[in-house]
Amino acid sequence: MNTINNSTQTTPIALTIAGSDSGGGAGIQADLKTFSALGVFGCSAIASLTAQNTLGVQGVYPITPAFVQDQIHSVLSDIAVGAIKTGMLATAEIIAAVADSLSPYPQIPLVLDPVMVATSGDRLLAEDAIQTLIARLLPLAHVVTPNLHEAAALLNAEVASNLQEMQRQGEAILALGARAVLMKGGHAQGDATDLLVTPAGIESFSAPRLTTRNTHGTGCTLASAIAAGLAKGLPLSAAVKQAKAYVHEALVASERLRIGQGAGPVHHFYRFY
Repeated sequence: MNTINNSTQTTPIALTIAGSDSGGGAGIQADLKTFSALGVFGCSAIASLTAQNTLGVQGVYPITPAFVQDQIHSVLSDIAVGAIKTGMLATAEIIAAVADSLSPYPQIPLVLDPVMVATSGDRLLAEDAIQTLIARLLPLAHVVTPNLHEAAALLNAEVASNLQEMQRQGEAILALGARAVLMKGGHAQGDATDLLVTPAGIESFSAPRLTTRNTHGTGCTLASAIAAGLAKGLPLSAAVKQAKAYVHEALVASERLRIGQGAGPVHHFYRFY
């Protein structure tokens, strides 16, 4: 006779608020795969739909802000979410709606991935939405995870070309109200070095740079892996370290995949097959 184990052990849970990638390599799909691979139960609120594959983005359909809020409220009013990750939010109105929905939950760590441009180069955030993101959502963030181009857009500055410039831009974003900034160095030269900038100082995380076309969804995957760590109760530095290692191994293992004709996805489930 089968019995159900009603364990009192807490289940780590994370919520992603992002866009759907029909190709499965980025966005909501990448986030949920990452949560699952790292032992975290994933919930989602879809902020936009995309027609997307490994070659690019063929269309974007934003969800109405009110329905984005309905999804967030539905999850948070019932489920004990341990961390939240935001990704592609598309419009100023959706960003404002997400900020309104999350402001009553300051106790839940928020990982803000300021998704602006896809790996293919297609723009995913309206120009007028950047200031709304800075004013409304960034101050709620436990950590912001911009790549070099996103950091430059947030600051209306030139793209950082070395670690010193990355540090200065991270500190400038910190001054905008975020509690921590992870400056991602994936678009720089040499080793892939990220800088975690906090009021307490700077911490670097490096991995050997890999040559692969399978880079679709790496930013989404890193941010959601950080959220997974936070949902499991890890301190931010430990969550970033775990996430960095996970993404590196997922990139290495991506060579086992043959998906699409362009920038393929990382191998989220490399540990299992």
